[in-house]
Amino acid sequence: MGQKGAETRDRLLRATQELIETGGYYGAGLNQVIAASGAPRGSLYFHFPEGKDQLVGESVRRAGREVGAAIEDLAGSGLSALQFVEAVLGYLGDRLEESGWRKGCPVATVALEMAAVSDPLQEACSEVYAGWEDALRARLAGRPDAADLAVTILALVEGALLLARAHRSREPLSRVARQIGALLR
Repeated sequence: MGQKGAETRDRLLRATQELIETGGYYGAGLNQVIAASGAPRGSLYFHFPEGKDQLVGESVRRAGREVGAAIEDLAGSGLSALQFVEAVLGYLGDRLEESGWRKGCPVATVALEMAAVSDPLQEACSEVYAGWEDALRARLAGRPDAADLAVTILALVEGALLLARAHRSREPLSRVARQIGALLR
């Protein structure tokens, strides 16, 4: 694929990512993706011959890598486990607030809407969550309960993001940070 094709594909993925993060699977109709990306309709079918689920799945993975990269950066910053979790919650809270409370978790809405009905999208969501869980578990390495804690922290963060978005407030994130602190002590 040439540079122009790669740029068009990237625009389609970026537009889809933005649309699914703010409106979920059903908020990312193909017409909306084409309009938001400025790409020709034919390019959509050329780059994503398997259709919308392929496009959304790749966008979920892309968003997951972006958040995962931020988590990895924080994990390698020399922070204590508690400081690390607080920094992750701060990053996600900033992201949510800066988007006008529209961008919570880039995976959750698609997982809730589609995991039961689309195997490819369930697999994409599962991959992203597993990657985040692995990053948390690696940061908690050395603790005998690292695997359980990683799942617990991820679940608490996901719930806090949902509540923060619903309340348009960072308070749920702060409360969860305190409870995670208690778990890590």
